[in-house]
Amino acid sequence: MAKLLRMPPRIKVLEALGSIADNRIHKIDDKHYEVISSDGTRKYRVYVDLETRRVYSDDNGTKLRGYVGYPIIAILMLNGKLPYNERLANALKGIHWKKLNETYKKYAIVENIVKEKARRKGVSSDEIDAFIRDVLAKLRSMQLYYEEL
Repeated sequence: MAKLLRMPPRIKVLEALGSIADNRIHKIDDKHYEVISSDGTRKYRVYVDLETRRVYSDDNGTKLRGYVGYPIIAILMLNGKLPYNERLANALKGIHWKKLNETYKKYAIVENIVKEKARRKGVSSDEIDAFIRDVLAKLRSMQLYYEEL
């Protein structure tokens, strides 16, 4: 039975942008994708069917915590279903998300670190916050359901 996914932590929007900028998304067919983790040690299997609003990803956030994980967000961005900002994505290129998340264990701390990195590349915190709000508002309206493959 499909389960409605919760909204993700804010940082996952930025992590999705980073995965796109790092070219870690590989399309298999119209609904199946593979997403490589930031440290290259994991490959996530992802399925997105917007006609039925059914999605699957074996990342921890989606599968274990029940929210829309960054691999799904990235695919929705690439397919034009969620906003995408190339300048912001490029400012997030090369960030080792897994290492930051494991080191600091609090998404708010990681978000501040990432914002500082982006600021040094010319992207303000206000721009990042506005982008996150926009993405989350559109994502909320989608009501995606997790379905085991």
